[in-house]
Amino acid sequence: MKRQLILEDGTTFTGEAFGDLSEKQGEIVFNTGMTGYQEILSDPSYCGQIVTMTYPLIGNYGVNRDDFESIHPSVFGLVVKELCDAPSNFRTEETLDHFLKTKGIPAISGIDTRKLTKIIRKHGTMRAILTEADKEIISAPTFVDTMTDQVKRVSTKNPYVVPGRGHRVVLVDFGMKHGILRDLTKRNCHVTVVPYNYTADQILELKPEGIMLTNGPGDPKDVPEAIDMIQAIMPHVPVFGICLGHQLISLASGADTEKMRFGHRGSNHPVKDLTIGKTHMTSQNHGYAVRRESLEGTDLELTHIAINDDSVEGVRHKQYPTFCVQYHPESSPGPEDTTYLFDQFMTNIQTAKRMNKEAL
Repeated sequence: MKRQLILEDGTTFTGEAFGDLSEKQGEIVFNTGMTGYQEILSDPSYCGQIVTMTYPLIGNYGVNRDDFESIHPSVFGLVVKELCDAPSNFRTEETLDHFLKTKGIPAISGIDTRKLTKIIRKHGTMRAILTEADKEIISAPTFVDTMTDQVKRVSTKNPYVVPGRGHRVVLVDFGMKHGILRDLTKRNCHVTVVPYNYTADQILELKPEGIMLTNGPGDPKDVPEAIDMIQAIMPHVPVFGICLGHQLISLASGADTEKMRFGHRGSNHPVKDLTIGKTHMTSQNHGYAVRRESLEGTDLELTHIAINDDSVEGVRHKQYPTFCVQYHPESSPGPEDTTYLFDQFMTNIQTAKRMNKEAL
């Protein structure tokens, strides 16, 4: 069955349909990772988006039960050059095609993904639609807004606990990847996961020793309630933010954010840690960034920069034990060069506990 991918500017690609046969609209983006398509598809930060994989062969190791980053994928569609329908891997449990069908995600293969990526790089991200190739389109398709209430759609609706014997951490779920939970539980943390709209009072009532602000989809300015919450909690407890959490901390501290031309999405982005003078390869997925010049006059100190475009990749607060990074230290998929940041979070918690004891 033939399928069309139609961009907002009228550019049309015709290829083979796989996955679900429904029609979907979304923001078209690209990911440069050579592997990790299962984690990418199940990353809640892709809510409302159609993802193009720049690596040409996708599906060659199938789908397994262990590599999901969420239970219910939020991605709106998938675009690949070549689909492998006969995967070969000892962990394979189903094909990519079957997985997408069961999850209601449409996809297209057999198109020039290099050309598509160059269009996105030149003109920026835009809306697109996946539809039947033989469907008569009299005029340009009418696009709907798929980028509203994204955090609300992917955040947990009710709080829950992941028990542990270590530090008490409250994790605010803006669209959490399971990799973040894995790194916290690996350090024996007692994690309480709460919805994105929990207030500062509700969070502090849980007596956290540290607060984790997760990744998530969309524009950080669309979550104003979180900015108010962060401003209220920072004076009381150590805070660690990742991706959207980083942007929200920056906004709460007086900095500003902006939409990027085509964002950073992939598992091969070099970032320099200015605090130790080392460069690491990182996993990234974001379409917004903190404006570097907006850090001036705030209580934020620049700690990480992107090697490719010099954009802000991390900051820390000058007064409070709060720090955050734009990239994903939990990887999933990608390099694990920066998992030491979770250890830094644990150190901040231990330091705060010691200081509180000394003050009594």
